[in-house]
Amino acid sequence: MGFIEAICISDKKGVVKNEIPRAELRADWGIVGDAHAGNWHRQVSLLAGESIDRVKQLMPDLARGAFAENIITRGFDLRTLTIGDRLLLGREVVLEVTQIGKKCHHGCLIKQTTGDCIMPREGIFARVIKGGVLSPGLPARIQTERYIISG
Repeated sequence: MGFIEAICISDKKGVVKNEIPRAELRADWGIVGDAHAGNWHRQVSLLAGESIDRVKQLMPDLARGAFAENIITRGFDLRTLTIGDRLLLGREVVLEVTQIGKKCHHGCLIKQTTGDCIMPREGIFARVIKGGVLSPGLPARIQTERYIISG
C-alpha cells in the first residue's frame, strides 16, 4: 500500500498547480476549487512521487504541481494501472482510471530543460466515483475492477 504525498490545485488550466493541505473531492466532479474539475473524464490527475524524483535529478528545484498533477502518490507503481482500474484513497475516495498519459503542452519548461516529459507516459487521469476529503499521509491503494467499492 502506498500513500498520498501531496495534493495540488490551480484555478486555471495549463499552469503549475499549488500544494494544499487538504482537498474535497466530489463524485462526478473532481477536486473542489481545481480548474480541471467538471463533468468530463479527466477530473483528477495523479503522478508517482518516484517518477518526479527522477526528473528532480535534472531539475532539483522542481516544485510539487509542476506537471499540473493533482495528487502525488508514493509507495506503489502507478505505471501498472490500466483504464478501468480503481484507486481507494484514504478510507472513502474512489477514483476510476480513464486515461493514461496526455500530450505535453507546447513549450513545457520541463521538456525544454530535460529533453523529456513524464506526463505523456506516466500521468494518470481519473474520474471521481466516490468523493470525500483527502490530505497528505492518507493511504492509497490500487483496486482492480473485481474489487469495486459499493456505497
